[in-house]
Amino acid sequence: MKDIKIKCPAKINLTLEVVNRRADGFHNIKSIMQLISLYDFLTIKIGHADSNKITLDGNCTEIPYNEKNLVYKACDLFLKESEIKNCEIKIFIEKNIPISAGLAGGSTDAAGTLYGLNKLLNTFDNHKLNELCARLGSDLNVCLNGGCVLATSRGEVTQSMPVINRPVTLVKPIHLGISAKEAYTKYSEKKFKPKNNMTEKMIEALTNKQDIEPYLYNDLEYAVFDDYKELQEIKKAYPNAIMSGSGSTYFVLENIEKSTLGSEYILINNIEFIKNGVNIA
Repeated sequence: MKDIKIKCPAKINLTLEVVNRRADGFHNIKSIMQLISLYDFLTIKIGHADSNKITLDGNCTEIPYNEKNLVYKACDLFLKESEIKNCEIKIFIEKNIPISAGLAGGSTDAAGTLYGLNKLLNTFDNHKLNELCARLGSDLNVCLNGGCVLATSRGEVTQSMPVINRPVTLVKPIHLGISAKEAYTKYSEKKFKPKNNMTEKMIEALTNKQDIEPYLYNDLEYAVFDDYKELQEIKKAYPNAIMSGSGSTYFVLENIEKSTLGSEYILINNIEFIKNGVNIA
């Protein structure tokens, strides 16, 4: 069997603004997403079989290793679109990115799967890979293209932005995950919806190499903050912290060596902004 190892980075949302609800049930957004140096790793092996076969395994007991996993869906889509037959795919998923955390852990693994299979089989150009990513989910294109990205539409339309050098610390409640569906639903139910235009201000700050911290912002944090004491505890301990994606992870743009919160929270430090997306490990 041929094999390859892919590193799949997490992302944070420097801004996330909800524009409106779409007819398909998704939301149009404006978001500046930044890839960071926290990685899942995929070991992908391919060989010959009597028919196409996909087998997943990994080190995390909290995710499914079947057709419900985005990695499985990425394999299935790749095989169908390439019309490759009699191929066995085995993937081991080493999870280091917390799940249900607003860090694109599932999306980056799926993007890494498409990227890795394409490296092994040399089937598609980058435009086609981006098309496949867009069909699978909202954050895959960001994770494929990497660096700092302006994401629009439902997140699949991307434009590269300048990458600056900033340290990052992540803080997550161990027992709290928030789904994107919950966060967007709660935002839709809010009578008052802020219009701070922080994404445009962030673009200007990045372009002019100005301080970005005044423009860190997330509409979904506004949507869910009042419902969870864990989020309130993080904000109390780290007033400059901002929630990433639909949560429940917060990030601070500094390296914090020791948490002031209790054992119910994970602190991940020594993280940096990176210029790449999914790549060969």
